[in-house]
Amino acid sequence: MKAVHTNEAPAAIGPYSQGIIVNNVFYSSGQIPLTPAGEMVTGDVKEQTHQVFSNLQAVLKEAGASFETVIKATVFIKDMNDFGAINEVYGEYFSTHKPARSCVEVARLPKDALVEIEVVALVK
Repeated sequence: MKAVHTNEAPAAIGPYSQGIIVNNVFYSSGQIPLTPAGEMVTGDVKEQTHQVFSNLQAVLKEAGASFETVIKATVFIKDMNDFGAINEVYGEYFSTHKPARSCVEVARLPKDALVEIEVVALVK
């Protein structure tokens, strides 16, 4: 088991890793729209989702994986009415490769984020 850490994504805000690799599979922690400096993106849900994908890209790269090797994504959203906007941004990152996905509305996310996404990916 190997912990993954990169300064290109925000540091964990609790006692956990940005991700873990086990048997050539990378499990990311949920990424919220924090910049690598730890500042919250306060824009609309599309801007927040782009920041989440920027963070995911950084931890995937550090793990030796990529969006093309993601096998499962879990999307947590504060308001199901934002599903279409989040899906639009999501489709920019998963246009040809479409991993399995779950999407759930939750009462509240850390730092009052509008979206959080975690992924499972194969390590190259």
